[in-house]
Amino acid sequence: MQQPILSRQQCRLADRMAVEEYGFSGLVLMENAGRGAADVLCRLGIDGTVVVCCGKGNNAGDGFVIARHLDLRGHAVRVLLWTEPEELSGDAAANFNILAKTDVPIEIFGNSHDARRLGQSLDGAAWIVDALLGTGARGEPRPPFDAVIEQLNAAPTPKLAVDLPSGLDCDTGAAARHAIRAAETCTFLAAKRGFFQPEAAPYVGRLHVCDIGVPKKLIERMAGVK
Repeated sequence: MQQPILSRQQCRLADRMAVEEYGFSGLVLMENAGRGAADVLCRLGIDGTVVVCCGKGNNAGDGFVIARHLDLRGHAVRVLLWTEPEELSGDAAANFNILAKTDVPIEIFGNSHDARRLGQSLDGAAWIVDALLGTGARGEPRPPFDAVIEQLNAAPTPKLAVDLPSGLDCDTGAAARHAIRAAETCTFLAAKRGFFQPEAAPYVGRLHVCDIGVPKKLIERMAGVK
């Protein structure tokens, strides 16, 4: 059976219906997403430190889960956070609080771009995980994310994008002037429509669709929603 391709709105609706109609919790869905991405990264091979770059939304929450699972499997990992911890909310805040109780190093950059400090944090990294911006972000990334994305792209380290490359519109495939150029993208629930546009290819890289436990019946139902 051909795998469904969903829009931003269809994915959001599927997440909502999974909670409201099927009884999932958002924490379970986030746990499944982060663990799935960690699985992909481990299959690709990790030879060194993984640097997980997080913003403030649910995409960041996925990043916290990824970091926890990599640490659990014995990999060196550190998290870079571009928000203040108290600005996190919901499931992302819950997963940050869990991660903060582990031995995973967390570097707080807040709402600013410190190029020297970021360069030091990336030095010697085997992978950069992009968990900065999620599907809700549109248009040109705002400061400090524009400068952070530019510096991450300039690093020779391969990038793995979480759900979508930050700065890429998942419906149209159009990339902002500052958009992550990922070697690998782990997307959740279903592939996004914009990923298959020719202009998106340099940003998406190789695509991995990770299930998050949402029943096939619900995904197929969403595929039929206009």
